[in-house]
Amino acid sequence: MKIYKIKYIAVAAFSLLVMSCSNNDDDNNMMEVGADFSGTYAQKDQMGRPAVNTVFVSADSKDAFNVTLPSNQSVQFQSMFEANLKGLSPAFANEGDKNALGQDAAAFTGLLATDVLNVSLDGTTTFYDGTNVLTGRALADDVITVELLLIFGGEDFTENAAFSDDHVDANDKMFLTSFPYLASPW
Repeated sequence: MKIYKIKYIAVAAFSLLVMSCSNNDDDNNMMEVGADFSGTYAQKDQMGRPAVNTVFVSADSKDAFNVTLPSNQSVQFQSMFEANLKGLSPAFANEGDKNALGQDAAAFTGLLATDVLNVSLDGTTTFYDGTNVLTGRALADDVITVELLLIFGGEDFTENAAFSDDHVDANDKMFLTSFPYLASPW
């Protein structure tokens, strides 16, 4: 008999708890919480275009590059980018060598040293599609292969074939057709 009393008390207590909760999702009294930007922050990294900072910025210049405004990066770091490009790529070993965009080492590294991702507001968004160059980045763009082709591929993308492709031709999962468009992580 004592066990039944405990069960009845437990059921009554649970019922009171459930009845005290209400569904207030429809009362439109939700409080919006904005981002909190108070505090002190320090920029630690910059990666406008994938791998550019990693490949062309020398280790002793990483901290300075990462905190330099993009509008000042070309003036401060283009010569380092050019020296590293010429040391890295046989496609730029000779005076007058150019990439498939028709850029010599100075012009190409001047473009790269300003490490931002440009976006075309009225045209095709792509890293490179054969016609449009650096007008944005679509999720399926093979950015690393394009960068390798521009660094190692020479004037017609045929030089140094062993270095000009990362051999990752597609994402391992389909991208979503609606926001956030990214593939699920698993």
